[in-house]
Amino acid sequence: MVPVERDPLMRAYPKVKICGITRAADATAAARAGAAYLGFIFYPKSPRGITEDDYRRMRGSLPDLPRVYVQVNPDREELDRARELGFSRFQIHFPVDTPPATVAGWADSVGAAHLWLAPKRPPGVPFPKALLPLAQTFLVDTFRADAYGGSGKTGDWDGFRRLSEAYPDRNWVLAGGLTPDNVAEAVRCTGARVIDVSSGVESAPGRKDAGKIRKFFAALGGPEERPSGGGGSGVTRSAYPR
Repeated sequence: MVPVERDPLMRAYPKVKICGITRAADATAAARAGAAYLGFIFYPKSPRGITEDDYRRMRGSLPDLPRVYVQVNPDREELDRARELGFSRFQIHFPVDTPPATVAGWADSVGAAHLWLAPKRPPGVPFPKALLPLAQTFLVDTFRADAYGGSGKTGDWDGFRRLSEAYPDRNWVLAGGLTPDNVAEAVRCTGARVIDVSSGVESAPGRKDAGKIRKFFAALGGPEERPSGGGGSGVTRSAYPR
């Protein structure tokens, strides 16, 4: 792991996961800007997908930040290998009608506290409450019929707020179409305390743009808005997934 010097005035605005990392340099740019998590996609159909060998080659050059393993319908062997690679957070995308027993198997494999569930829900389909005991963290992304995530379009912000308010004992991650131009409004409308961005800070799929990353964080407030006296922003950090 590589230590990265961050701006000492960076304030505690909503935690940000930069997802779809394919290059160590992009991970470093994300860390310097203030990212809380780095996401690595191992789904081969994703334009941002990497292989386990790709990850091994960059692992030694990555900044010392929590890393999230992202996959679609993984089997136990894939999760075991992810743990061997050093991941401790596991974001799993899956059809909303996946049997609860399958999801329970993922929870048994990695632990509910480390599981980030992202059920793929078509518009109008309610959130499956049976999933709530199986994970601590849930990611709400924009529905795309032909893929898992990566739509580049904003989703149901009102629905996100309703879910997070109805189940405040769970962590809720907002994803889908977030950019430097709309992220402040997204946070205002949803109350999201963790947000996920990928295409909104890219120059091309899988290629992050350091300038867009900086603009994304600046749109959230930036280091210059840190309250005087070092008292923090009033956000309860313990509510975030760790």
